[in-house]
Amino acid sequence: MTGLVSSFLRSTHSCSLSDVRILDVINRTAPFFEKHGIESPRLNIESLLAHLLKKKRLDLYLEFERELDEATLEKLRELVKRRAAGEPLQYITGEAEFYGLRFAVDRRVLIPRPETELLVETLLENLQVTAGSRQSAVSVVDVGTGSGCIAVALAKRLMTTGRDGCATGEIEIWATDVSLEALRVAQSNAKRHEVEKNIRFLEGDLLEALPDSLCADAVVSNPPYIAKGELVKLAKEVRDFEPVHALTAGEDGLEVIRRLVMDAKRVLKPSGFVAVEMGAGQRAAVETLFVNAGYEVDQVVKDLQGYERVIVARFKS
Repeated sequence: MTGLVSSFLRSTHSCSLSDVRILDVINRTAPFFEKHGIESPRLNIESLLAHLLKKKRLDLYLEFERELDEATLEKLRELVKRRAAGEPLQYITGEAEFYGLRFAVDRRVLIPRPETELLVETLLENLQVTAGSRQSAVSVVDVGTGSGCIAVALAKRLMTTGRDGCATGEIEIWATDVSLEALRVAQSNAKRHEVEKNIRFLEGDLLEALPDSLCADAVVSNPPYIAKGELVKLAKEVRDFEPVHALTAGEDGLEVIRRLVMDAKRVLKPSGFVAVEMGAGQRAAVETLFVNAGYEVDQVVKDLQGYERVIVARFKS
C-alpha cells in the first residue's frame, strides 16, 4: 500500500516538485479514492487538504492554483495512505461535526452519527413536555457518553436558547462511561465548548456510578445495539477502526438496552422518561423490554431513511 500511494501521489506531477497545485492533487486523488471504495472521494481529499493546510474546505476553491512543496506532499501521502486503507476521515483529522458543533474524536470513541442528532432533538422536545412551565433545573443522565456529543450538545443548546424555567446554571448533566479513555475525550469536548461546569463525568457501567439520591428528568443513551454476529457485516471503516465495545451488545444486540431499561428506574423522577437510540428492526423487541419493565412507550421516531431509530418511554400513570 505504501509504495502504491507514494507512486500515485508522485504522479500528480511529471516535471518538478514545485509545480504541483492543489487542484492537481484533488483531481488525481479523487479517482484514486474512488478506486479504493471511498465514498464521496472528492470531499475526502478536500477535507484532508483543508486539515493539513489548516484552512476551511471551501477556502481551497480560492487557492486551486497554489503550489504545494515536497514537505506538504509527504505529509499528504501519509494521510492518503491511511484513508485508502479504510481509516475513517474523522479519526485522521481528529474531528467530527455533530449538531452543528465540532468534536474531537479518535479511536477511543465512536464517531458521532447524524442519527444521534435525532436523539438529541427528541430529548429536547420531551424535556419541554416533562418540565412544562415549572421553575426548576433540568437533570439528565447520558449513559455511555463516548465523545460526549449528546451531553455537550444538550448543554450547549439549553444554555444558548433556554426554555421555560431553564436558564443558564440550571442544567445538570451526568455523563457516564465504562471507558476512562472515552471520558477523557468527552471532558476535552466539554471544555472545548465551555460547558464543563454543567456536566459531571463518572466512570462506571451504565448507571452504577450515579448517587442513589439522584432524581433525573431523563435518561438518554446511544448504546451499542449491534448483534455480535453482525459485526463482520459492517463496513471496514467501522469494523476495523471504531471501538467494538461501543458497537456490539451480545448475541441479539439488546444486552445493554435490556439492562439500561431496568437500571433507569432507580434514578428517574416519576414524571421522567428514557430516550434510547436503537437499531433498524429492533423497535418491537425494545418496546417489549420497556412494557415488561412497567413503562409506557410514548414515542417512536423515524430517521431520514425511514427506520424507527429513537424510542421514548415513561412510567405508567
